[in-house]
Amino acid sequence: MAVAQRLNTRHQGGFTLIEIMVVIVILGIMASFVAPKFFGKVDEARRTKAQNDIAAISSALDLYKLNNFDYPTTDQGLRALVSKPTVGPEPRSWEQFLDKVPMDPWEREYQYISPGEHGEYDLYSLGKDGRPGGDGENADITSWE
Repeated sequence: MAVAQRLNTRHQGGFTLIEIMVVIVILGIMASFVAPKFFGKVDEARRTKAQNDIAAISSALDLYKLNNFDYPTTDQGLRALVSKPTVGPEPRSWEQFLDKVPMDPWEREYQYISPGEHGEYDLYSLGKDGRPGGDGENADITSWE
């Protein structure tokens, strides 16, 4: 009788394969609803970071202009905010305004054109797809919009 009780005790403590499979299926269904919302927030966070970077770089460009009476040229680029330009025109009163030129959230360089088509300069990220233009999540992030 003692052996029979031990066998019954072992079978009552575990899960069956069907129970485990049901739990896995339920977790899979739940993940299919949560994952798209999570990844959507990651893309949104990257776009927000790019907008904040562009605002910070724009402020540094404005300070550069206050010191030197003009924005860096396209050839001088954003590097003029980090180190004294080696191509003309030579800045009148150069100062370092950034520790380094940031990369956009997709690990690409921010695009800078001076004079710009939309203002005194155009500063933008090519966005998620890395190509000019686009819409929605692939849209460029710009200083003029």
